[in-house]
Amino acid sequence: MDRSAITQNRLAPRRAAARLAGQQPDPRVLRPIRQIALAGLALVLVWPAARGYNAWLGWWPLWLVGMPMVAWWALYRFRLPRLRAAADDVRTAPRRRRLPQARRRAVVARGWARAA
Repeated sequence: MDRSAITQNRLAPRRAAARLAGQQPDPRVLRPIRQIALAGLALVLVWPAARGYNAWLGWWPLWLVGMPMVAWWALYRFRLPRLRAAADDVRTAPRRRRLPQARRRAVVARGWARAA
């Protein structure tokens, strides 16, 4: 047996685990979802009837554009793009110094409370 085939067989579970860890979605699923989302977007933009409403299905753009886009986003595990400025502010913010908690002062009794 060829050594490259053995190496590829050994690396296949690692690649699948890395894909499950959120690095990249499976391309066999990603490509059709992307094509459906873009075809639905084109259909809504070009054909006026696709912007309408159906009594059984509801609002057409939701099903032609919205749901495929949410499925596409779900393949990336709902990650949002990071803003560069916000990420830099978090890293460069000075750390707070951990000081002991302040102690409470003893309550001084008022004049009417001392008489009792």
